[in-house]
This record gives sequence, C-alpha cells and structure tokens, in this order.
Amino acid sequence: MDVRETNADRKASDMLFALWQEGKRIAQLPEAIRPATRADGYRIQSLIEKRSAKPLFGWKIAATSKAGQAHINVDGPLAGRLLAERVHPDGATLRFGANHMKVVEGEFAFRMARDLPPRPQPYSAEEAVAAVADLYLALEIPDTRFDDVTKVGAAQIIADNACAHEFVLGPKVTADWRAMDLAAHPTLGQVSGGVEHEGKGANVLGDPRLALAWLANELSGLGVTLKAGEVVTTGTSFVPLPVKPGDKVSADFGALGRVSLAFTTT
Repeated sequence: MDVRETNADRKASDMLFALWQEGKRIAQLPEAIRPATRADGYRIQSLIEKRSAKPLFGWKIAATSKAGQAHINVDGPLAGRLLAERVHPDGATLRFGANHMKVVEGEFAFRMARDLPPRPQPYSAEEAVAAVADLYLALEIPDTRFDDVTKVGAAQIIADNACAHEFVLGPKVTADWRAMDLAAHPTLGQVSGGVEHEGKGANVLGDPRLALAWLANELSGLGVTLKAGEVVTTGTSFVPLPVKPGDKVSADFGALGRVSLAFTTT
C-alpha cells in the first residue's frame, strides 16, 4: 500500500469501481473525496489493481491525439491501467451494455521484453523501443463513470482509470515494424454500416514510439516500473469511431494486419 493512501482515496476508488461494474454514472466525485491533482488521481487509480485476481495486464494512454484530447477536454495524455479481466482476443464479441462514450479506437500496442524502472533521467523513444518484445494491433473501447467527462478535469479522469473499459488485443505484427516509419503508417477504422475514419501513427503523440516513452516516463515520475510482459496501448490513431449495439468494428493497419470486434445487440 502506498503510505500516502488515505481513507478518502479508498472511498473514491470504491465508488468509481462500483459505478463501473453497475454501468452507472455520477456528475463528479463528492468534494470530500475528489482528487485535486494528477498525483491524487493516480493514487486513487492505483487501488484498482487490488481488485484484479491476476497480474496487471498493462497500461493505456488516453488523449495522445488532438481528437482524443478534445473528446475528454484535456490538454495532454493520461495513463490508465489495463486489467486482465477486461482484455479480449481478436474477433471477440463484447456486450455493449451501458457504455456511455460509445466509441472504439484503433491502436498500436507494445509488449515489453524487460523492465523500465523509475530513474531520474527521462527515457528516450529509442530506449523505450529497445525494451519492447513485440508490436500488436489493438482496439480500445473506453468509457467513463461521469455523466459528462468533458467537465470533470484530468485529476478525476485519471482517478477513473483514464476512461479504461474494454480492450481487444489483436494479432502480433510479424512484419519488420522496427524498420518502418510508424508515424507515417496509415490506419483505417471501419464500422458496419459504412462509417470510416482514416488515421496514421503520427496522430499518437507524433509517433507511437514517442507515446511509449511518454508512458515510461509518466510511470517513472510516479515511482512505478513498466514491467516486462506488460502491454502498453498507445492511444487512438484515428478519430474515435461512433458505435452502437450490434455493430461490427475493425481497424486495418495495412501491411501490419487488422483487428476486429463485434458488439451484442443489447
């Protein structure tokens, strides 16, 4: 347990987790347990790991694109935790349920080969990529426990696990992705019914590899190790796709492959 953890942190975590499980929302956290800073938010977020019976699957980065930042009204990226119980295979059918945000994002995801522990100096993108085992394609289905996520601010969004919800880990990339310009690499998100959003790797903080380094440095500043085996999904490469019950969704990464999911009708 973090020695700085407070009873208010635990109450905030309990409330947010209960809302997530029940598919319910609130305007914002009660003032007495509301995080005031990003550090407060991350302290509350960290408690979610105790609710999983499995080791932490990895990390998500929210708001790595201008579209993503506008979607939740923040001015920079936020980190969140991926729980193993919420990770699904390529082609999975997911219950649509009470999803409030109703979007899907297509992402580049890295699985780590070795630890990147906290240290005083920042990790470069080259150092971060050197610690990667493999690149995967992924779909993230974010959601919020707030009525209007654009009105609550970064600290509360971080406490709410940076809008983490469901995650589909697609195929491992077999092409020589290290020799490719991921920033220039095109992506295409498609929803049954004809909605298409084009994107590219540069929409992810300029390059998915830069986003990976950002995450390593964000965790380093929190005293947290990015561990071998963990997956880092780097944020949406195209404007989030609007979805509804019954939709089928895919993200085409060209020579790297494609990943898909389907929603139930309820």
